[in-house]
Amino acid sequence: MKLYGYWRSTTSYRVRIALNLKQVDHTHVSVNLVAGEQGSAAYRSINPGRGVPTLVLDDGRILTQSMAILDWLEETHPTPALLPSDPYERAQVRAAALTIATDIHPVNNLRVIGRLKAMGHSQDEAVVWMNDWMTQGLAAFAALIRPDTPFCFGDAPCLADICLVPQLYNAHRWGADLSALARLTEIEARCLELPAFAAARPEAQVDAT
Repeated sequence: MKLYGYWRSTTSYRVRIALNLKQVDHTHVSVNLVAGEQGSAAYRSINPGRGVPTLVLDDGRILTQSMAILDWLEETHPTPALLPSDPYERAQVRAAALTIATDIHPVNNLRVIGRLKAMGHSQDEAVVWMNDWMTQGLAAFAALIRPDTPFCFGDAPCLADICLVPQLYNAHRWGADLSALARLTEIEARCLELPAFAAARPEAQVDAT
């Protein structure tokens, strides 16, 4: 398999973690978002949305959108499980994960920030924008997870943890105030002690600069 991604992309980071946890062999193909490589004709031919990640399977079939890729991985490589077997509990985990994937990330991605700047907003204003959405969304996430487990919903990382850690990377990067979210940063620290998470860190990627 080939995973097309960018070292600082939080959505690529999610998929890297899951591939590592499930021990799925893959190679990384860098798509430099800052340089605009996602807009090339060659990349648009495999991902019309011009985003990352894109997972090209061994047989050449293509998957896009990180959450869809994670669903596919869960169904085709079920061990270790990222979702509980109980339907209600599975929905709870998905709700927390989607709080990050649909409420926080889309309004903070590179295209949105670029549009804000094109409309006349400064870099400082863009950072305030990002941090506001992150702190609001992460507070909601914290209220959705269990209060007394080592990870978000139990004794092992799940889909919610896989979405949380990359988002916290962004929060640290932009200086978001996480002082009221100690449970989340404690979970982050536990996750990053695991080899699958550590190897997926942005600074550990071959295209990191």
